[in-house]
Amino acid sequence: MDDRTRTMPRIVVGVDGSPSSLDALRWAVEQARVRGAAVEVVACWQYPVATGWTVPIAADEDLAGLARKVLDDSIAAATEAHHPVEIRPRVVEAGAAPGLLDAARGAELLVVGSRGHGGFTGALLGSVGQHCVQHAPCPVVVVRHPRDRAAAVPAAPVRAPQAA
Repeated sequence: MDDRTRTMPRIVVGVDGSPSSLDALRWAVEQARVRGAAVEVVACWQYPVATGWTVPIAADEDLAGLARKVLDDSIAAATEAHHPVEIRPRVVEAGAAPGLLDAARGAELLVVGSRGHGGFTGALLGSVGQHCVQHAPCPVVVVRHPRDRAAAVPAAPVRAPQAA
């Protein structure tokens, strides 16, 4: 690692392969180009933890390898072959929110998609994005995918109180 790499501003972006995370990566790459920053692309994974009935995981299941594939595929899908900024791929064994918050320490910016693969399709912001917005050690940008914007339920109109 040279001095330029150590001192270069860093933008962290979380990816999970969802359309929203790919848009977040595209946005982060463009922002890094403007700021002269590197993009640290983070894919998190963890062994499933649940109570009650669970789906068994095969002993030879390579969850880190699957996360690496999602990471590599996301970078390939969201960037050009000769992207204008330094891309630093990173696979982290942690839950998405804690992994991204840890990666964001010392970063200029944390970028996340508004929703990942799970949760409620009508939600404006997923749980990981919500947690990052509330606890990040740096500014956070939440990028919404156009389909998420279209699916969002519009707010009820505000009506002025009637005079008595």
